[in-house]
Amino acid sequence: MATVIDGSASVTINSGAVLGITSGTAVASTSSASIDFTGIPSWVKRITVNFSGVSTNGTSIPLLQLGDSGGIENTGYLGSGSSVFAASACTAVLQTTGFGIGAGMASTVVFHGAIQITLLDATANTWCANGVLARSDTACIFNCSGAKSLSATLDRIRITTVLGTDTFDAGSINIMYEG
Repeated sequence: MATVIDGSASVTINSGAVLGITSGTAVASTSSASIDFTGIPSWVKRITVNFSGVSTNGTSIPLLQLGDSGGIENTGYLGSGSSVFAASACTAVLQTTGFGIGAGMASTVVFHGAIQITLLDATANTWCANGVLARSDTACIFNCSGAKSLSATLDRIRITTVLGTDTFDAGSINIMYEG
């Protein structure tokens, strides 16, 4: 078995898998209705999507969607997103078109945090998501959790909104992945 140590804090083994965490390139979330991360290697078992200062220009709930070589899948998601406010109010929304980030949105919302996506079953291409994010414009926590089986091996992720028309207007988003 060949092992390559190249000084990058990662180790590559025969299968092509990189042991360690690989960071994508941060994308400014400032001018589009969706942000795609493509080219995710087939050996990946866990992906973390990081959000910093992200906002949209509308009220549609942000979504994280998964995809494979056939494209982004926008059906069959199991789970919900919730918003927990300081005044003890909690709102939850069932989402079937993606992993929902929170349960309500306004154009003034600015959020930060991370969502982890982990491979549950490689045979069925089933992934589970779990995330906690916080608003910085008011005291509120967003939770999201769910599962999704893909038709093939995951190789892409999209950040968009439920309606798909609101534009991201602030912040940055990046992914990190590992085997």
